[in-house]
Amino acid sequence: MGDLTPLNRVALKKTIRVFRHSSDAKAIALCALDLAVFAGTFAGVLFWESIGLKVLGGLIMGLWIARLFIIGHDACHQAFFSNRRANRWMGRVVFLPSLTAYSLWEAGHNLGHHVYTNLAEYDYVWTPTSKQAYDAMPAWRRALERCYRSGYGHGAYYLIELWWKRLLFPRTEAMQTQTTSFTADSMLVSVFGICWVAALIGVGLATGQSIVLLVACGFVLPFLTWNLLMGAVIYFHHTHPDIAWYDDIDEWEAARDGVSGTVLITFPLRLGRMLNNIMEHPAHHLDVRVPLYHIEAAQRTMNEQNVRLLEQRLTWKHLLECTRRCKLYDYAAHRWLDFDGEFTSERVLPGPTVRQQSVTNA
Repeated sequence: MGDLTPLNRVALKKTIRVFRHSSDAKAIALCALDLAVFAGTFAGVLFWESIGLKVLGGLIMGLWIARLFIIGHDACHQAFFSNRRANRWMGRVVFLPSLTAYSLWEAGHNLGHHVYTNLAEYDYVWTPTSKQAYDAMPAWRRALERCYRSGYGHGAYYLIELWWKRLLFPRTEAMQTQTTSFTADSMLVSVFGICWVAALIGVGLATGQSIVLLVACGFVLPFLTWNLLMGAVIYFHHTHPDIAWYDDIDEWEAARDGVSGTVLITFPLRLGRMLNNIMEHPAHHLDVRVPLYHIEAAQRTMNEQNVRLLEQRLTWKHLLECTRRCKLYDYAAHRWLDFDGEFTSERVLPGPTVRQQSVTNA
């Protein structure tokens, strides 16, 4: 496989442009299905008598929050519906269960992450810390960083570093420009969240059920499940022993090709469809206007081309190896480190051939 140059990157993008077209019929059907499943499961949590079924319902709600969010993600890229107004308003609706402010996600994700993928300080999603920066952190912050990258802390990372700091009434240090849209969307999801919890409390009072149990299964569990899923998904999109990160914009620009900063995660039995195809990530980064219901076909077409593509089957071995080895990053040597500063990968500047199926041992 050959290198992907800026010229043939354009040619590659043209090969998947045919998949850009939005289908309003498919979009409406997917929205209706996922909203119905979410609402139906919520009703089940409210009225099922079995605690086990309530817990199961809470977990399913968490998965469907993720599915609805992915629809909103496409709408935010103006890819889901053919009409911009439909994308804006339905995007806000399907973002509500994840308590995500549409305009804040649009600003951070579209204008930050996609424009500056894997460039430290510009792309703020799972940006690896250098050994020097880690050592300069206070003890509590080092402990938090260890939690985030332990393999158990993906949900905590998304909840604290992304949702709390950037996606709901963002702090000035996280979002220097403040707009009325940010405030209005934050108010919208806040009101939805309050009504969500109030409905659980109200049903508990009306039916004599445990309010603590209802709130735990109908709000806390699904919301934390959603945070875990999203935190893990975006971690594995851009974290791998063979993925390079940059802190120098000139070096990043010289190496940038639109796909080598992402990993194509594959699942057995096409289980990635359970997450509305969000793991077809290289094709998405190449062309954000391809909707989720066409992204599988676009990714297959892209796989057939002569491009640099890192492909990784999701296995327990990969989960363990990736989280063990990708703790810190040496931006000068372009190698991953553990928290003690020991190298855990080879030099990971882009090379001509990186299509792989598993993590190689350092």
